[in-house]
Amino acid sequence: MNFFRQFFALLSMSFSAVTQRLGSVLTIIIGVTSAVAVLVSMLAMGSGARRQVLAGVSEDRVVLSSHGASGIQSSIPRDEAETVRDLPGIKKGSDGQPVVDFQSIVVIEARRRITARRSFFPLIGVTRPPFSEGLSELHLTEGRSFRPGLHELIASTPCVRQFTGFAIGDQRPIGGADWTVVGHYDEGDVQQCVVLADAEILMSTFNSNTYTQATAALKSVADYGVLRRALEQNPTLHLEVRHEAEAREEGIKQLNGLLDFAAYFVGSIMAIGATLGAVNSLYSSVDARRREIATLRAIGFGSAPVAASILCESILLALPGALLGVLLAWALFHRMAVSPFGFSFLLNVTPGLAVIGVAWALAMGLIGGLLPALRAARVPVTTALRAV
Repeated sequence: MNFFRQFFALLSMSFSAVTQRLGSVLTIIIGVTSAVAVLVSMLAMGSGARRQVLAGVSEDRVVLSSHGASGIQSSIPRDEAETVRDLPGIKKGSDGQPVVDFQSIVVIEARRRITARRSFFPLIGVTRPPFSEGLSELHLTEGRSFRPGLHELIASTPCVRQFTGFAIGDQRPIGGADWTVVGHYDEGDVQQCVVLADAEILMSTFNSNTYTQATAALKSVADYGVLRRALEQNPTLHLEVRHEAEAREEGIKQLNGLLDFAAYFVGSIMAIGATLGAVNSLYSSVDARRREIATLRAIGFGSAPVAASILCESILLALPGALLGVLLAWALFHRMAVSPFGFSFLLNVTPGLAVIGVAWALAMGLIGGLLPALRAARVPVTTALRAV
């Protein structure tokens, strides 16, 4: 017999006897299912965080910040604002003014509704009306927008769901002043609590003379290069420009790295446990079939087809575990709201994560079946035939 005929014959015989060793088979499948479900659900945190951050981004919007800085570390002096507004490539609105929003960002805290634990989130001061054209997809759901020059706030709907003190009319002490919540707004699936206010009154409250960053709308996507060259050629501006998506991803780079590390660390521990379980089950299967394997070897089956069939069996048994693990992660965790490190978002189980889970399971099956396959190939024919 050639290799492939022997291999398929052995594999068929092995699977025809699955019901006789159902316990060991279920051990492999359940172990792989658990490992894949944990890995995929934890990777869904990084996927969900990235999905939320990139929600609503536009190719024709850019973010300007100081060189080498991002997030709240950036600083744009107030006297540079007019120069930035006059840069080429920036779109003008229907009012004839450049579509640029200078933002001042501070971090504030509130108490969670259920646990009463403190949590931190951004208060963003904006220079452009939050519901005007060109820079956002915000929708006012209740109340009204803040009035420039007053200590007034509008809060996103996640603030109202997750924290106390954000009902219309509530007052919050911030920076030594009492701020009144005058409206609520919605931003699609975004789960992070964000509060908006007038930038000038916010900077006055905190005695600041610098904006944190600026968001601008371009005339067209092609004008990105025009704006970038204008910044590089202006020695008075120490700013850099990035596409909105790039700037947002940079803002959660550390968080994403931490979430992915935790996912693979915990997933690896689960995978080791599942792999050891598979090895133990396959070893037991090989020991129980020593006489059968030896007989097959005696009538002409080679050691290579024997080893290959055991290895393939291990990989194929991991496959249903992989599919069940992905399905379990999607059914239990997809779209679940979480708040690691105070950043709120929805878990997102994607087809890409499903592929990673399946590949992870097949690797477990390969590693788990390798040693039992070698052992089966080395079963001494004479010794095994004499075994009881």
